[in-house]
Amino acid sequence: MDASSVLAVGGIVLSLTFAFTNGYNDVGADVATMVASGAASVKGALLTASLANFIGAMVGGSAVVLTVQGILTADLAGSLGLGMFCAVLAATAWNGISWYYGIPSSSTHALIGGLVGVGVALQGMAGVNWGTEELLAGQLVGVVKVIAFLLVSVLVGFGGSFLLMKLARIALRRAKVGLNAHLRRLQWLTTGFQTLAHGANDAQKQMALIALALMTFGNAPATVPLWARVACATAIGLGSLGGGYRIMRTVGRRIFKLRPVHALVVQANTSLTVALSTAVGAPVSSTQVVTAGVMGVGSAENRKLVHWQIGKDLIASWFLTIPATAGIAAVAVVALRAIMGG
Repeated sequence: MDASSVLAVGGIVLSLTFAFTNGYNDVGADVATMVASGAASVKGALLTASLANFIGAMVGGSAVVLTVQGILTADLAGSLGLGMFCAVLAATAWNGISWYYGIPSSSTHALIGGLVGVGVALQGMAGVNWGTEELLAGQLVGVVKVIAFLLVSVLVGFGGSFLLMKLARIALRRAKVGLNAHLRRLQWLTTGFQTLAHGANDAQKQMALIALALMTFGNAPATVPLWARVACATAIGLGSLGGGYRIMRTVGRRIFKLRPVHALVVQANTSLTVALSTAVGAPVSSTQVVTAGVMGVGSAENRKLVHWQIGKDLIASWFLTIPATAGIAAVAVVALRAIMGG
């Protein structure tokens, strides 16, 4: 087995590791609203999220896979093993950094940044499908599509939750305190849908990497192999059991004090946003949608009670993710090529 094949195998193993850290990192934000509002214990929320993430990954389709694979140009075949290894290495490293500091960053955009860094390091700007020419023709593809949906999903996360919260306040203006018990029970359903949508969207990124790595062996599957789908679903489900407690505290407590109605609104809005994004093949971040949603319901309730400085720091981290992971991946490519003698 040559060096490229070894790196391809390493890339597959690392992709599954990344799927595990993806579940571990993202579940903190996904269940934060449910736990913070008192709807479930941490253990109960994580068990629900783990099962829903697994099911979502199994039934999520392949539309997002095609978008992720389209980030790199087609003529990187000779360096795919090296490229996949470095891209997922950068994304996994970023997941670890963001978890350590309790920052609810995006595993999705960490991976996209890693792919961009690989493409530029291997073939310069031509190694990446930026999608700028297609944009002029009215099409969304490549990096432009990812960034466009990054912005749109955050805006929908904030605006949708803001609007739904306003409507909920009108609808529930005469409700009694006892309604909170019903709202907490309903969150088991909305959180289940939310994490199912997360699994359907996020696991497809690791599937895309594995499919690309298989091309190194002269095997380009028309669809994601069943073993790869099961492996990614299992990895993201097991990762979800661990739970990102630091991120859970940031999203659930430090931005705005959530009550059951707030949590229900954020969960419903996030579920719809991520599910629709998955249907159109957009690799969005449920973490970002949830975080923006918490700020949205807080603004609808009382904007003075929202900790905006924390929100600003989180937004800054979102837009730092792609360039940071691109840099890490590019350095990894240069270093490994030097070690391998070209």
